[in-house]
Amino acid sequence: MTWIRALIAAGLSVILPGAGHVLVRDWLRAAAFAGLFLTASFLFLPIEQIANAGPITSYEQAMEQATIMSENTDAMAQFLLSFIALFAAVDATVRALGYSPGSGDGTDGLTCPECGKEVDEDLEFCHWCTTRLEPAESDTETADV
Repeated sequence: MTWIRALIAAGLSVILPGAGHVLVRDWLRAAAFAGLFLTASFLFLPIEQIANAGPITSYEQAMEQATIMSENTDAMAQFLLSFIALFAAVDATVRALGYSPGSGDGTDGLTCPECGKEVDEDLEFCHWCTTRLEPAESDTETADV
């Protein structure tokens, strides 16, 4: 299930950067990637020419607007927008798989086996992803004695 979630997060981020992070419930990164992509789109895409073409009501009009965008956008702007979308997709995939920047070997507390985030040792479930946690081995040994 984790791989499917990661693939869906990557696909959503390719369509609109930040959408995959919404699936993973990483709201700050979702807002950051969406804001970055929309700002770059506003700055680099030929918005006036696209607006003059009218609303999209058919497949032919959508293809006409895509042609206008590709012909009137320089290679550097296309690279920048593609890079933002690719970076957002990779980041959303990594987040969906449970690898967060704080989940390295240096964590002192208990971490969830499903999402990798740090959880309270007193809880029987992860408050991030609601996965049931097994009791620690030291707890069961002391209970048996």
